[in-house]
Amino acid sequence: MGHQFIRLMRPGDWMKNVFVLPAIVFSLPRMMELPHSDGTVLFDMLLATLGAVAAFCLVASGFYALNDVFDAEKDRSHPVKCQRPIAAGRISRRTGLAFGVLLIVLGSALGWAVSTGLGVVLALYALLQVLYNLALKYVLFVDVVTVAIGFALRAAGGAVAIHVQISVWLVLCVFFLCLYLGFIKRLCDIASAESAGAQWKSPAGYRGRSEIEWLGAISATLAVVTYLMYALSEHSWSIFGARAIGFALLTPLVLITIHRFYRRASMGLSDSPLSALRDDRAVIVSVLLFAGGTLVTLFVPAVEDGLRSVFLITDRSGGP
Repeated sequence: MGHQFIRLMRPGDWMKNVFVLPAIVFSLPRMMELPHSDGTVLFDMLLATLGAVAAFCLVASGFYALNDVFDAEKDRSHPVKCQRPIAAGRISRRTGLAFGVLLIVLGSALGWAVSTGLGVVLALYALLQVLYNLALKYVLFVDVVTVAIGFALRAAGGAVAIHVQISVWLVLCVFFLCLYLGFIKRLCDIASAESAGAQWKSPAGYRGRSEIEWLGAISATLAVVTYLMYALSEHSWSIFGARAIGFALLTPLVLITIHRFYRRASMGLSDSPLSALRDDRAVIVSVLLFAGGTLVTLFVPAVEDGLRSVFLITDRSGGP
């Protein structure tokens, strides 16, 4: 029975909480340059970030359980979701409800212990999830916007946990990327149901592939454009100097990943875009190269000199 509760928590989806990490990753270069920085400060930042990740994992898992309780009847008509513990009858709805509430309480308590700011962000996240489960997931387009806002709150939570200001660019990049992934998830659901010959419809009432694919295409465009705008912005230049060009040069990897997410969903190869991070070699390689390129750009001082020697770069101060 214990493994059924673990399945109910959906630990595979904890990967989504990686969006808590960008705040510390992009803050570390500046923190390391400050004269008062020492190992204790950096350790405290890392500990707070790990606490934020754990808190979001617990709270999110709690709402996964509640969502399975409320959607048990609908899930039984889906070829993949029917295997979830509550839909399959392996855990009762009452037990699932109590377990979900317990996880939310534990995660919220951990968030408040890390910092007041994180506690507030988690409270907003919990309120958003309540509204989503009660009503918003049945509203066309609003359902995916709500999910994307939840991921933006993860990014904000990572910032307040380490007491740094929230970057609007970080929030927007995460929002539009997760808006796209939200539509990819809807496409996964429809495609997997079609391939199994099951009669299943989106709770929000999307009319089919064409509508979801159009919304996904718009979201993908916004995600890529926002990322490029950030990489080439005055904000990025003021923090990273010429190294910001390195972020822009990673854009092809973003495009490859976005396309592969769509292709897998369209072919009905999985019920979740996250499966691409485990099964699609092109996605795995692209994500690893992107992560490696980002870390090199952030932490290798020679990168700036190398970019200046290769590219025609005009200083924002006006000089050549």
